[in-house]
Amino acid sequence: MRVFKGEVTALPPDKSISHRAALIGSLLEGTTEITNFSGGFDNQSTLGVLKDTGITLRQEEIDGAYGRRIRRVVMESPGLWGFKAPSSPLNCNNSGSTMRMFAGILAAQPFESVLVGDNSLMKRPMKRIADPLRMMGAEIGLSPAGTAPVRVIGTKDLKPIEYRLPVPSAQVKSLVALAALHADGESRIIETLRSRDHTEVMLGLEAIEKEGERIIVVPGRKRLEAKPFLVPADPSAACFIVALGLLAKGSEIVIRDVCLNPTRAAFLDILRDAGAGITIENSRVIGGESIGDILVSNRSGIAPLTISDPQMVAFVIDEIPMLAVLSAFAAGRFELHHAEELRTKESDRIDALVVNLQRLGFECEQYPDGFTVKGRNAVPQGKTVIESFDDHRIAMSFAVAGKATGCELDITDIDVVGVSFPNFFDILDGLEA
Repeated sequence: MRVFKGEVTALPPDKSISHRAALIGSLLEGTTEITNFSGGFDNQSTLGVLKDTGITLRQEEIDGAYGRRIRRVVMESPGLWGFKAPSSPLNCNNSGSTMRMFAGILAAQPFESVLVGDNSLMKRPMKRIADPLRMMGAEIGLSPAGTAPVRVIGTKDLKPIEYRLPVPSAQVKSLVALAALHADGESRIIETLRSRDHTEVMLGLEAIEKEGERIIVVPGRKRLEAKPFLVPADPSAACFIVALGLLAKGSEIVIRDVCLNPTRAAFLDILRDAGAGITIENSRVIGGESIGDILVSNRSGIAPLTISDPQMVAFVIDEIPMLAVLSAFAAGRFELHHAEELRTKESDRIDALVVNLQRLGFECEQYPDGFTVKGRNAVPQGKTVIESFDDHRIAMSFAVAGKATGCELDITDIDVVGVSFPNFFDILDGLEA
């Protein structure tokens, strides 16, 4: 039986915070330093489109904690309207975060630009970003299917807006906020289910709780001064290491300096409620974000996971693939509802999970907003081919299961893990006792 022990100090910097630090930094007057910026493909795509629109930036390696080298990004910007018209389409590669959130900034720039990406990104829905930006006065063009390429004809005369999010989406909330910073007046963004709140925290925006709603107030055309950002370790990446420790009995793993923002680390609450051996140490707050060390120990099993509360689904949307695979292997069952958003990610993650779990002998029932794992009928003999569907979270979820249980898996397009977790396999190998 495989056992995993050790300390993880080289978890990737948080992907969501890295995106936002770069995009917000491009709007701040002066020099912005972002320490521990992510080197993942998606975050590098954000830096790429910023450079292609005239933002001056450089990346450098510096000494970080635990004797390792980390990445620092230094950006120079004149402020809200410091961008230049690009000479060619802006390539977001596989990053939906880059395409959606940067569209909010481009909507306020007085030029035309086009956002494109790889085959996967060009199929993802973009109407949800076009609607609020059109309401503010920008011209947004999409394909007949409502997908990229996203053509943005921006204007300096954006109107303030009161916008109620139709579905919980941190990306849509962020693009509206980034556009509203340029508007001639105060905007309000209303959400009934909370999504990750890094944008509000990093911009220092007021959030009002009122009658079951959360109203985010965005002042327009306010001078924004440069400030430093520190990016903690990515909790969505930590989820894979936590699952590894919980699947392999006798394992003990410590994961250092992880972002524990309540809108991001709710998967830990789900697992603790299921009986998982998880504790938090060394908690502190840096730059408005909660950070701490996660201790994982496997001395007993976990109860089957059921995720059905819409608010919890919104909080753990990125962690659901790993939670589903973990519950299937550890407890034989899993149930998910109110997660139709998963069908619009890098892949249709509901279908991808069901297809691969069935190949591994699990009995599954799929429905529009989720699926159920009812048990395992048989364990395949020999190597099983797992389709990653070119989706980093699908690939890593099954790679963890294979590593922890010893089942032989041949995962297609496995290099896609570099999108968010370039040193994923190095960490897994280093923890094997």
